[in-house]
Amino acid sequence: MMSRAMQLAKRGIYTTAPNPNVGCVIAHGDNIVGEGFHAKAGEAHAEVHAMRMAGDKAKGATAYVTLEPCSHYGRTPPCAEGLIKAQVEKVICAMEDPNPKVAGRGIKMLRDAGIEVQVGLLEQDALALNPAFIKRMQTGRPFVQLKMAASLDGQTALSNGQSQWITSPHARHDVQHYRAKAGAVLSTSQTVIEDNASLNVRWDELPQAVQSLYPQSSLRQPTRVILDRQAQLLQAVHQDLKLYQSEAPVLRVAESEADIMVALDKEGQLDIAQLIQDLPSHHIDHIWVEAGATLAKSFIENQLVDELILYLAPKLMGSDGRGLMGALGLSSMDDVIDLSIKDVRMVGPDIRIVAQPVWKS
Repeated sequence: MMSRAMQLAKRGIYTTAPNPNVGCVIAHGDNIVGEGFHAKAGEAHAEVHAMRMAGDKAKGATAYVTLEPCSHYGRTPPCAEGLIKAQVEKVICAMEDPNPKVAGRGIKMLRDAGIEVQVGLLEQDALALNPAFIKRMQTGRPFVQLKMAASLDGQTALSNGQSQWITSPHARHDVQHYRAKAGAVLSTSQTVIEDNASLNVRWDELPQAVQSLYPQSSLRQPTRVILDRQAQLLQAVHQDLKLYQSEAPVLRVAESEADIMVALDKEGQLDIAQLIQDLPSHHIDHIWVEAGATLAKSFIENQLVDELILYLAPKLMGSDGRGLMGALGLSSMDDVIDLSIKDVRMVGPDIRIVAQPVWKS
């Protein structure tokens, strides 16, 4: 039953941000009488959908929920209160809610009402459902994925700057589902102008399974967060860029006269650490970074990367090309950044590596 709740929760991964993905199943023994998932912030939570489906059959049933039922009034009433009114007999939660507004209060509310509550069933699966939500609740910072692409010998462009296309269409299509999961895509004005990049989600390039669940009109487009230290995007001549032809919002980041204003760091670049700290206030808790060598270096040096997604193309470009990352100035193997490889697979002819940096304290 909890596995089914997990499956339901995953149906919201492209739409719920910045809310968590949650699934709920209400059952009498092996007989499911109600189920649901949270689809979008401001709309009914998973438990509400499941209770509506169950109706009177919720009485005396067991509710399986991937996240502790909420106990506070937000844009929707508390789900714990709804389960009490529905007279369920038992609630099984995969994990406690890391939100300080809940954090055990929903469990206590249910137990105080005489409902048996168990916590921890398939907890690791539940944690994997919502890395961005959990990171923001625990640290106040968003979850950051850094995407890079290179030849097999680690080059991102030829010496003359040519780089389109290193990876195959398969890899570029694969990027679309990552963008769709994120609350924001972050890049630079230089990338936007040179590549005329839209940085949006192209529905027709998403996997067929995703298209069948999410009609094009319902797909949530991520906010585009663009670093524009030199105010290149203020020039009216750039209003015809593809970036501005999409309905998705654009947040321009600069030292002044910008949607998000951040100071310069000691190297004269926009302070990435300050920006990352500020983004949750813009309802962004999951960032997909499409970076060149300089920006990637900044994210790595500031230890801001939670997950690295690297596409390697079966090409050789030579050491006179442009490297994957700027110089880190390391002088000892003790300072080398270790990676924990989480997944390696073929995407068309390319290799996709998913890894977590192991940051030294």
